[in-house]
Amino acid sequence: MPSAYQEAREHAVLFDLSDRGKILVSGPDARTFLHNLCTNDINGLRPGAGCESFFATAQAKAVAYGVIFCSESADPESFWLDLDPGLAEKLVKHLDRFIISEQVELGDRSADFAQFHVAGPEAKAVVNRAPLGKDCTVRQWERIGLPGWDITWPIAHRESVQKSLLDSGATLAGQDTYEVLRVEAGMPSYGVDIDENRFVVEVGRTKQAISYTKGCYLGQEPIVMARDRGHVNRTLLGLRECSATSLPRGTKLLREGKEVGEVASSVLSARFGMIALAYIRRGNQEPGTVVEYTTGGTAGTAVVASLPFSA
Repeated sequence: MPSAYQEAREHAVLFDLSDRGKILVSGPDARTFLHNLCTNDINGLRPGAGCESFFATAQAKAVAYGVIFCSESADPESFWLDLDPGLAEKLVKHLDRFIISEQVELGDRSADFAQFHVAGPEAKAVVNRAPLGKDCTVRQWERIGLPGWDITWPIAHRESVQKSLLDSGATLAGQDTYEVLRVEAGMPSYGVDIDENRFVVEVGRTKQAISYTKGCYLGQEPIVMARDRGHVNRTLLGLRECSATSLPRGTKLLREGKEVGEVASSVLSARFGMIALAYIRRGNQEPGTVVEYTTGGTAGTAVVASLPFSA
């Protein structure tokens, strides 16, 4: 029987992402309010479309990272914030601090809606075949380097929607498979690869999540200063050709006896072997650079790689 990983690469798999955070931001001023507090340009975001973004402090440290979707409903205009698990309450509190006279409502809807992600070359066909019903919201979004579709719906119908997607050709896959594909795709996860002390430009998602042309927003000044300098001190990159069987989070990376980085996520990939996401210091980021580490009392080496990982 093919593994869930193989099914994802060749056909279609179903991931249960119901534990992700879901915030509804609505009201006449919702777009302007969010635009002023996120790092990406959402002024041109049309109904049904989404974009990656950070929410940051004035020092451009990461409060949250996720996807902003413009809702299909037009009146009142609303936006869904899709976040890593455990972030919704934190972000609601952060955003609420900046509501002064704006006509905006914030709602943590994480517990109200289930969420599945169908991924793989046949994901679109599976979603099209499934009788999902009018209560389901379907959004195209590539989360893990594969064609992907998000399906959200009221939590009460979770089992019936899952059955519809499985009956339509998807194979149920677990969190371990999701993590391997996520790391292969170079997608960071808040709480593992990002925390509240991380400068958002270091995360390596500038092209996808940060706009330099949108005008003023919270955290803009240090972000623009980093752009003008032409570099940041460290960047999230890949590690491959790792000689260890595991690389715990926080493992220090050395080069010529000096610390040059630190491991964030690591997984054992069927295609690439042991790989990791790691923050690598400037001057050591060239793909092919060999770094050293010690884990479990055993010394090893790895090679710096660009993201996403490729054969």
